[in-house]
Amino acid sequence: QVKLVESGGGLVQPGGSLRLSCAASGSIFSIPTMAWYRQAPGNQREFVAIITSDGTKNYAHSAKGRFTISRDSAKNTVYLQMNSLKPEDTAAYYCNVVVVREGWASTSYWGQGTQVTVSS
Repeated sequence: QVKLVESGGGLVQPGGSLRLSCAASGSIFSIPTMAWYRQAPGNQREFVAIITSDGTKNYAHSAKGRFTISRDSAKNTVYLQMNSLKPEDTAAYYCNVVVVREGWASTSYWGQGTQVTVSS
């Protein structure tokens, strides 16, 4: 089994910064992709950023230039550095990790979510 633990959310003023973390633990052979999604009240969950095992990154248009995704493969941890935050960034942020367990096909796991609120 694989467990994801997220941290780093909170309340921040517009223009401020936050760093989210998501650590995966358990029976892990490899992690092809690690990503962040977010969901605001009344909205569907939307893609924010993704990073592959070789370091390739991709961002949603809303995140480009403000957010940076990174990973520490030794710690099976993905980070999302969010700068110049705006009220419209307010949402629950979820990490999504695709894990390969030895002898198993790849499986997608979701974190429990961490709330980010941008407000003055």
